Amino acid sequence: MRQNLGMPIRKITQLATAVVATTLAAGCVTTPRTETLVAEARSEDCVVLIHGVNRSWRAMRPMARALQIGGYNTVNVDYPSRAGTVDKIAPMAVGNGLAQCRAIGAETIHFVTHSIGGILVRYEQQRAPIPELGRVVMLAPPNQGSEVVDKTRFLPGAGLVGGQALLQLGTTDDDVPAQLGAVDFEVGVIAGTGTMNPWMSAMLPDPDDGKVSVVRTRVDGMADFLIVEDNHHYIVEDEIVIRNTIRFLNTGAFSTEDKGGRYEALY
Repeated sequence: MRQNLGMPIRKITQLATAVVATTLAAGCVTTPRTETLVAEARSEDCVVLIHGVNRSWRAMRPMARALQIGGYNTVNVDYPSRAGTVDKIAPMAVGNGLAQCRAIGAETIHFVTHSIGGILVRYEQQRAPIPELGRVVMLAPPNQGSEVVDKTRFLPGAGLVGGQALLQLGTTDDDVPAQLGAVDFEVGVIAGTGTMNPWMSAMLPDPDDGKVSVVRTRVDGMADFLIVEDNHHYIVEDEIVIRNTIRFLNTGAFSTEDKGGRYEALY
């Protein structure tokens, strides 16, 4: 007589299917949404927030609220990160944010980006320069690509999980990051050194945040650089990161008090 070893196979299959469907739905929004927060005092500055792959506007909400309290109008953009290649999703995500900021009368438009969001801004600025562009803070950006992409892009289902744009973020000369060149605007980069993914970290040179190595977050022409002890996923919620994001948008520099960690001397 067969023993009941737990949940029936059919139930396990249904549960797995539901989990996969939910994950896919999260990255395949067909109509980008935005959440606009207007500063209490009148401001002519607007900040566009752009999330990373398989995330949503909700991931950037704590940052958006902090920026609003700090005196900035914010437009927190949602976009379908797996809807196509970089040249397809960059105009969608960046363009949506620009349109919303312009609609509320912004004269200077800044950006705060997570992960691929920084690549989307760099791509759009190169394709169609933004006349109102102010300062940009990039959180954990793969500015020089990621070895994780190099080593996983040919695995079955890689495009389904991360989307075609993610597969363009490797470290070869043919990948998008290598084709963008130096930045021609004020950029502050914040990199992380924590990880929740030892499998991916094993593919990366140390230190890394579980998705991108610290050295590959850097970009020629950047104005300032900060390293924090947080991982790729949660760096957007880090108090030190939020504080320094506001400081960079205000002054063009990160706080010297938050520098001097064990990795700072290497960079």
